Amino acid sequence: MSLHADVTARARTWLAQDPDPTTRAELEALLAAAEHADDAGHAASAELRERFSGRLAFGTAGLRGVLGAGPMRMNRLLVRRVTAGLADYLIEHVPEARSRGVVVGHDARHLSRELAEDTARILCGAGIRVFLATRAWPTPTTAWAVLDRDAAAGVMVTASHNPPAYNGYKVYWGNGAQIIPPHDAGIAAAIDQVDAANKLTMPALEGARIRNEIVDLGDDVRAAYLTEAAALAGAPDLDRRGLTIAYTPLHGVGGQCVEELMVAAGFDAIHTEPSQREPDGDFPTVAFPNPEEPGAMDRVLALATEVGADLVLANDPDADRLAVALPDADAAGGYRMLSGDQVGALLADYLLSQPADGPRLVATTIVSSQLLRYLAEAAGVAYRETLTGFKWIANAAMAWSADPANAGGRFVMGYEEALGYTVGELVRDKDGVSAAMIFAELAAWNRARGRTVAAHLDDIYRRVGLFLTEQVSITAPGSAGLQRIRDTMTRFRTAAPATIAGHAVTEAIDLEHGAGDLPAADVLIWRLAGGRRVIMRPSGTEPKLKSYYEVRVEVGAGEDLAAARARARAELDALRDAHQAMVAADA
Repeated sequence: MSLHADVTARARTWLAQDPDPTTRAELEALLAAAEHADDAGHAASAELRERFSGRLAFGTAGLRGVLGAGPMRMNRLLVRRVTAGLADYLIEHVPEARSRGVVVGHDARHLSRELAEDTARILCGAGIRVFLATRAWPTPTTAWAVLDRDAAAGVMVTASHNPPAYNGYKVYWGNGAQIIPPHDAGIAAAIDQVDAANKLTMPALEGARIRNEIVDLGDDVRAAYLTEAAALAGAPDLDRRGLTIAYTPLHGVGGQCVEELMVAAGFDAIHTEPSQREPDGDFPTVAFPNPEEPGAMDRVLALATEVGADLVLANDPDADRLAVALPDADAAGGYRMLSGDQVGALLADYLLSQPADGPRLVATTIVSSQLLRYLAEAAGVAYRETLTGFKWIANAAMAWSADPANAGGRFVMGYEEALGYTVGELVRDKDGVSAAMIFAELAAWNRARGRTVAAHLDDIYRRVGLFLTEQVSITAPGSAGLQRIRDTMTRFRTAAPATIAGHAVTEAIDLEHGAGDLPAADVLIWRLAGGRRVIMRPSGTEPKLKSYYEVRVEVGAGEDLAAARARARAELDALRDAHQAMVAADA
């Protein structure tokens, strides 16, 4: 059979099973166009080959991809198969999985509700009870509900901050954290064993509700989550009135939750950007619904100027991330965006300043700034570094808490530099909703002691050093590019540098086979004299080689911070340029 005939046969088999009229029509059009020998036909054939070249990989982040027909796209047929595999794995490996059930939530993206309902019906057809969100809600609500219901697992249909064409499928284990090995590989193997998806048992939703096989989770569940989030407040007597906050959910699902939580916590001057308040899967006012992207914050920053905001906050569309901007007369537009590392350091410093009994833990990832480690050492609390991804932070926190040596202790907070934070043990994943409330509390706390948040950050730098970071990504598409990335990692792995930019390497860490508490990963870390650091790793989702650079400079007594930043910038530039020259040596 020719390649074209083989692809066409697979596409027609898929078409016969596809339950979605939209993707069926899309696939029928591609098949029809591919029959022609013109340019359009060649393009359609190439598109079919790409869509049927494999299947979206199921990993520790679940699934994520562009919506469309075929196994290399996100669609209802793929999600049904994936859910059937998940159901089989849970029944085999989790005692009482059927009665404990699975929580299913979703955001407001295109097809999210349909994918969530298909997930619920497949699970129910396998005999597993389902707790189904009645409407779109933030990702952290799903993670919280898994613990609240003592469920065997959870599923959140979301693509976080990806463009409108994307959707995804995130899986939580019964401990409330995203899945880690071996469950990811086990679920993937179970998916491979699923027969044709159109033969799966899928009871009707209403009948399943009547039989109590599907239980709706409505506003009362969301309200319970918000009540517990409000209890995270660490300064009950703090006056929060009059702190003016400009906020945007970026057309996502965080708006109502954040507004209600802020009011419950005592903040009475929150202004939400009206054009971005309501959930909208098209994200019509932004080119890319990620608060880190240029232009995404323009409207809320304009609102901040209009209302004279003391603080600017933004969530990504599923409200698991938080972005922060502060007033700055020297910045364009009068506000300065903070990095994820700066927000994480401020939250940690504030939370660790509060009185506490017993051991405490803070955690971050290996590619986040080393600043948190210095703060932890100064405060005399435990510190953990994990692989990239909040699933690792959550599991590290649980392992620490389970150690009898830490009895009576508590996990204070964790963060990753990509704007993800969690405070306390309420949610074992990123939580941009509760983090927004705690950061606003931090701002009110600084106001009460006559300081600004910017001054608080400067205080941290004067105490433990000024840290400056930068990331450089080299895109290398195609099989040749991926081979180049592998070759570059191998070269640095087998001939590690003794110095970079004239600074001695004091410690070289290769995670290929794991090291210390860190599991195996394709990551190289070099610590250099003076607190400098270089990290290399291939991206797990894109054809990119990523390098992370960090320098630390001590701020002299009475030294202007602008001068210290200039010194740090010069050192960081030199470190980056020297390492990138090494990377390019075999390009």
